[in-house]
Amino acid sequence: MLIRSRLALLSSLALGLGCASIPAGRFAVDSVDVRGGEEVAAGDIEETLATAPSPRFLGILQGVVHDYSLYDRLAFQRDVARVERHYRARGFYEARARAGRVRQAGESHVAVEIVVEEGQPVRLAEVRFEGLDALPKDVEAYVESMARGELSANEPFDEEHFERGENALKTALVERSYAYAKTSREALVDLVTHRADVVFRASPGEPAFFGAVKLEGLGDLPEAPVRRALDLTEGEPYSAEALRSAQQTLLDLGVFASVEITPDLSKPTASRRVPLLVHVVPTRLHTVKLGGGVELDAIKADVHLLASWEHRNFLGGMRLFSVEVRPAAVLYPTRIGNFDAPTELLLAEKTRVELRQPGFFEARTNGLLRAELNLFPVLFDTDPDPEDPVLGYRELRVAAGLDRVFWKVYTAFAHHVDIESPFPYLGELDPALRTLVLSFPELTGTLDLRDDRLSPHEGLLLRAHVQAAGGPFGGDASDFRIQPEARGYVPLGPHVTLGLRASFGLLFPRNYGEVVEAGAPAPTTEAERVALVRDLQIVYFRGFFSGGPSSNRGYPQRGVGPRGVVALAGASTASAQACAAGGPTQDLGQCAVPTGGLSLLEASTEVRFDITGPFSGAVFCDASDVSPKEADLRPGYLHLSCGPGLRYGTPIGPIRLDVGYRIPGLQVIGGEDTDSSDPGELWGLPIAVAFGIGEAF
Repeated sequence: MLIRSRLALLSSLALGLGCASIPAGRFAVDSVDVRGGEEVAAGDIEETLATAPSPRFLGILQGVVHDYSLYDRLAFQRDVARVERHYRARGFYEARARAGRVRQAGESHVAVEIVVEEGQPVRLAEVRFEGLDALPKDVEAYVESMARGELSANEPFDEEHFERGENALKTALVERSYAYAKTSREALVDLVTHRADVVFRASPGEPAFFGAVKLEGLGDLPEAPVRRALDLTEGEPYSAEALRSAQQTLLDLGVFASVEITPDLSKPTASRRVPLLVHVVPTRLHTVKLGGGVELDAIKADVHLLASWEHRNFLGGMRLFSVEVRPAAVLYPTRIGNFDAPTELLLAEKTRVELRQPGFFEARTNGLLRAELNLFPVLFDTDPDPEDPVLGYRELRVAAGLDRVFWKVYTAFAHHVDIESPFPYLGELDPALRTLVLSFPELTGTLDLRDDRLSPHEGLLLRAHVQAAGGPFGGDASDFRIQPEARGYVPLGPHVTLGLRASFGLLFPRNYGEVVEAGAPAPTTEAERVALVRDLQIVYFRGFFSGGPSSNRGYPQRGVGPRGVVALAGASTASAQACAAGGPTQDLGQCAVPTGGLSLLEASTEVRFDITGPFSGAVFCDASDVSPKEADLRPGYLHLSCGPGLRYGTPIGPIRLDVGYRIPGLQVIGGEDTDSSDPGELWGLPIAVAFGIGEAF
C-alpha cells in the first residue's frame, strides 16, 4: 500500500511538471543562430524570427512545463527572408541571407542556422528641416535638436530611428503649444555612394490653448477635487507635458483604476482652444488586506501577521486614510545557521496610521500626517549566548509634511519627532539607558528616469535625503545628516540588465559621537560607561549601518562597520556583568556589538537575466564600509562580497534569494580593518543568505 502511494505521488509530480513530447515525424528546435553579421546584433534578429529554440525550464530542462518549439520548413524559409528585411531596415540594403542550414542535433532534435552577408551599410549623411522658419528661434532650435537626437550622423541608416525622429519632431512641436502641427519625412537613399539624406517637413500652424475640460465616469465621487488635481485652466497654452502630469496626478490619488485625457484635435477653431475629455474609471474606495509571513536571516527569525484598511475618499475630498498593523513573534535565538527550537518568544509589532490630503495649499501639493507605534528587539549577534540580555524599544514616530512632483522629480519635506523608549525583553535594563527624543526636518528629492519601478531594465534614479536634528528643533540629538544615492540600469540585451548603485552618507554630530569616534573603548569608570551607552544609543538611531538584503549581501544586518563594547540591557547575567565591568583582563569578544558610524560608502554591481517564465537570476558584487569618523569615506576599506541570486516575479515585485560570499583576502581592500569584527560563517562558509521582496536596488 505504501509503495502504491509513493508511485501515485511520483506520477502526480510528473504530471504537475507537465512533461511534453515531440510528435512522431517532427523535430524540436534546440537552437537558432544567425551568423556572419558584425554590425547588427544577432540576438536582436533572432527575437523577430518565427523559428525559436525550445524554452528551458529553469534554463536547463526542455519539454518540462513548456512545450517544445517544433521545426516548420515553410516558417523557416520565411524567416530567411525576414532576416534580409531586418538588415535592410537597419541600413544594410545589400545584405543577403546566403544560406539557411538545418542540422540534426540528436534524435528528433535539430539546430538551425542562418548565414548572412551584411554588405556595406548606407550611412546617414545630411539632415534637413523644412517648414520651421516661421517659428521663434528658440522653438525652432528646440524641435530640431529633439529630432536630431534620435539620429546619429555617419551611422547605418536605421528606419526605426528615422521614424522616431519624426515622432520626436511632432512631440516637440506639441510640447511648445503647436497642438495642430503636422509632420512628414522623406529619405533619399543612394546605393552607389551608400549615403542617405533625410528631410523632415512640418506645418506647425498657430499655437493652441487649453479649452473646456469635460469629466466623465466619476459616479458618486465629487468633481471639485478632481478638477483641482487636474490643474488644467482654460486659456492656458497647450502642453502635452501638462496633460501627462495631470493624468499622473489623478492616478496618484489612488481613487482611479485608469485615467484617459483625450484632446479634441479634429479641427482647429477660431480661438485655437482644444477641448479636453477626461474619462476616469474609479477603483474600490475601501480595501482590507489580511496576510502573514515569515522573516528569516542571520540575525533573527520571526512569524508575523498583517492587517490593513484603506479609505481613498475619507470624509470626501479624495483624502487617503490608512491603518496597518503587523504583530510579530521573534523566535529567539533561532536564525539561519541555528535552526534549534526557540527558547523565547519576543513579541513585536508595527502599527502605522496615515492621512494624505491632496491639493494642500495648491493643486499639486499633498499634505501628509503619519504616526507609527512600534515594538521591537535590538538584535546584533549572529551567534548570541542564550543567557545574554536582550534590549527592546517602544517607538513612537510622528511626521507631518508636504510632497509634490515636478516632472519626474519627487520632492518631500516633513518634520519628524521620534520617541525611543528602551525596555528589557530579557535581563534588566541598564540604568544608563533612557528615553530619547529625536526631532528633525527632512528634505527628500528623487529624480526617477527608470522604465519600470519594480523591475527596471533601463534608466537612472538619483535620490538624496538631508536631515538636521536638534538645535531650534529640540530633542536629544543635534546633528546634520546627508545621504545621496545614484542607481543606473543598462540593457545588455532584451532580457539582460546591468544594474549599478552607489551611495555615501555623512553624519556630523554636535552633541554626541566622541566615544564612537574614539573606537568605543571599554569603560573604566561609571561616568565613562554612561557616556559610552548614551553615544551608542543615539548613534544606533542616527548613524549609518551596512549589511543585509538591500545593502552588502555577503554580510548580515549591520554586519559591516564599527563595533564597540557595551552591555545594552543590564547586568543580570555573568557575561553581562563582565561586559559592564570591562577592564584589561576581560574577553571583549562577547561584548562587542555594532555601534554604527558617522560615514558610509556603498557600491553594488548586478547583472540580471531572465531564465524562464516568472523566474530570473542575478550575479552581483557588493562593497561597503562604515567609518566611526566624520567625513571619512574610505575606498580602501570596502568589504567585498559576490554571489548569485534567484528571483520569482510577482505583481508587487520579485521575491528574491541572494547568497553573498565574502571573498577571502578582499574583505578590506588595501588595508587592515580595525573597526569591524568577523561576522562568522554559515554552514562553514563565509556567506550570508538574504531574502527580500523587490530588487536590492
